Amino acid sequence: MAGGHRLEEALNRLSTAIDTVEAAVDRRLEQDRLTVGLREQMQQVEEDRARLANSLDVQTSRSERLEEANQEVSRRLVAAMESIRNVLDRHGG
Repeated sequence: MAGGHRLEEALNRLSTAIDTVEAAVDRRLEQDRLTVGLREQMQQVEEDRARLANSLDVQTSRSERLEEANQEVSRRLVAAMESIRNVLDRHGG
């Protein structure tokens, strides 16, 4: 029966080895699943970043146009005030 005992030990070692391989495969599958999830999240972040960058460009351009308009209005107001002063000065105002 010594052969039977050795066979049982070999089967136990084989079972342990199979369990170890199955556990490694399970870990690998979980890592792959997480990697796919992270890639999807990174793609979403990149899309959001591109959308936000575009929005920022649009708002920056709008802000620059508003600043230019503000400067033009200010320049015209100063010119109008000078004209009014000149008229008042000429007419004893």
